[in-house]
Amino acid sequence: MSPRRTYDHRIREAIVASGDPNLFPELNIPPSTTRTWLKAREHNVVAVRSDETQIYVRVARLEKQLRVLREVVRLLLAWKQASGVVLDHQRLIDGARKKTLLRAINRARNSMPLKAAVHVVGLTRGRYHSWINREKLCQLDDRPSCARRRPGRLTFNEITAIGDMVESSDHRHMSVRALALHAQRTGRVFAHPITWGRLIRERGWRRPRLRIYPAKPKVGIRASRPNQYWHIDASILRLVDGTRVYLHAVIDNFSRRILGWRVEQRLNPLNTFEVLSDAAAKIDGPAIADVVMDAGVENLNGTVDGLFDSGHLRRVRAQVDVTFSNSLIEAWWRSVKHQWLYLHQLDSIATVRRLVGFYVQQHNAVMPHSAFNGLTPDEVYFGKTDDASLTLTEGRASARAERLKANQAASCPACPRAPPLVEAEGTAA
Repeated sequence: MSPRRTYDHRIREAIVASGDPNLFPELNIPPSTTRTWLKAREHNVVAVRSDETQIYVRVARLEKQLRVLREVVRLLLAWKQASGVVLDHQRLIDGARKKTLLRAINRARNSMPLKAAVHVVGLTRGRYHSWINREKLCQLDDRPSCARRRPGRLTFNEITAIGDMVESSDHRHMSVRALALHAQRTGRVFAHPITWGRLIRERGWRRPRLRIYPAKPKVGIRASRPNQYWHIDASILRLVDGTRVYLHAVIDNFSRRILGWRVEQRLNPLNTFEVLSDAAAKIDGPAIADVVMDAGVENLNGTVDGLFDSGHLRRVRAQVDVTFSNSLIEAWWRSVKHQWLYLHQLDSIATVRRLVGFYVQQHNAVMPHSAFNGLTPDEVYFGKTDDASLTLTEGRASARAERLKANQAASCPACPRAPPLVEAEGTAA
């Protein structure tokens, strides 16, 4: 390959000024070179004179800015790879954001190719041109595709009307279903209530339904010792064949311990009597327990009344949302059903008895209760809280110390090595 030939700028200026490409035949200048000079006519030449130092300073400054911009682009590319943000696989619904991104890409095309510009933002050229066509033809900035491909979907005006009605204070007294039907009655939007709910979730619309009226406090009774208050109730459970099974249980208010339970096929008054008898047999001393129960036929009968005549138990009528409520045993019914019984095939009463017996044992002796900071109902009922609390406290402290020690001892090639310990002078090796 022949070396590249260069010419003084004064030769070029003379040829351009005279218009004669053969002005210097002794230099053997190629005709293609002179034609290029004559076609361009103008050529900016920077001569090195007294301002040579300023040119070097400017070049150094531009090189520094170029290095900074190169590192910024590398940081943006590294962040995009680490975060996994790829616009080619995600929808950009907001039209204003889409237009902002298109304007930024168009500005960048003045300094870089389109392929590099869309690569920086994680967008393919196909999707970029698709956005450009949508903006020019359909102007559907907030929709993922052309309306002609899905002609049955809601229009932009219908979605806007739904959003205005959802966020309007004039319709805050209506439910979503009632609001959807009201929009159909008034002729504004004919859309299914399920579509309304989906749009509310997708768009994050908030209804102006802030409660101002103070809520009525619901305070249940709180015992200060075991066997002070009991709660007894019955619940119905259906088997797979449709038959009913009746569950009876009594719970201690102070410890949340299940003191007795029964699973029977009939709502027999003897069930309440037997459950209370089992629980009363565990009371030591002359203590009297107040039994909170509702007005069901299994609780108000002669057999149960005779049990209260003994003097160890006292009946308290349960009421709704007042101090003497029976919500404690109702909450336990919800837990035993939804957390355990409904997870199995309830095909017979024997299966239900086995499952309830297992859950009662786990509830009393194994499962820590949230009201006691990690203690089980058995530990609270039998007064073993000190030992258990001390064990938990020591365990938490030991775990924190071990965690701190393990994290401080962890190292990698990038971590500096800890300096070796230097023994003080005068100490034995």
